[in-house]
Amino acid sequence: MSALYELRGVVRRYDGREVLNIPELDVPAGIILGLAGPNGGGKSTLMRLLAFLEVPDEGDIRYADRSSLGREYELRGEVTVFPQEPYLLKRTVRANVGYGLSIRNTPDIPARVAEALTLVGLDPVRFAGRQWTQLSGGEVKRVALAARLALRPRVLLLDEPTANLDRDSAELVRRAACEARKSWGTTLVISGHDHPWLQAICDDIQWLRDGRLAEPSVGGGHDDALAAVRKKTETTPS
Repeated sequence: MSALYELRGVVRRYDGREVLNIPELDVPAGIILGLAGPNGGGKSTLMRLLAFLEVPDEGDIRYADRSSLGREYELRGEVTVFPQEPYLLKRTVRANVGYGLSIRNTPDIPARVAEALTLVGLDPVRFAGRQWTQLSGGEVKRVALAARLALRPRVLLLDEPTANLDRDSAELVRRAACEARKSWGTTLVISGHDHPWLQAICDDIQWLRDGRLAEPSVGGGHDDALAAVRKKTETTPS
């Protein structure tokens, strides 16, 4: 499996303080990669670099066999970000999900909107005409995810996608992410603290601590679960 991202000697600093240092990391095309670790460990910084919203202070990020340096604006069109706290436009569900498609002049927008809503477990007939104010918190998050899925992105970066979701909604998000990979070959990178959920969806999980890739510290609870994931991914035949 070829690498879509290749990070080499990547360092990122804020106000002179080093917050990320990754000597080497490959992200194969079509993988579902999890990023785990404590708050402040570097997950958000790495996600911004993978989204080409920031550039490293040192090193290089290659994307599809070419350096991304100077191509960040161009490459943002291939990467879609699902933030931890997404917001909706003050419009109907249909308009929210179809917004990105409309500015790209995509054909068959109604069909794509219906497909994306179905992926996140929302009936298009019941939900497409609803106003954004008529949605619960979990529905807002699922509509926001549908807006990203409607684009059929090459890369989808999800930051804490199950935060503040109940178990059923979290499962719907998992299924939608898996379907994106299956149907369109989307590469997914998922940052999260819900380690059992990451275990259920990811092909591999990388642990970030103090801005560096590290092994999980095994001491019980979620760390044990994450260690089991790493052992599974390291021993599963490719």
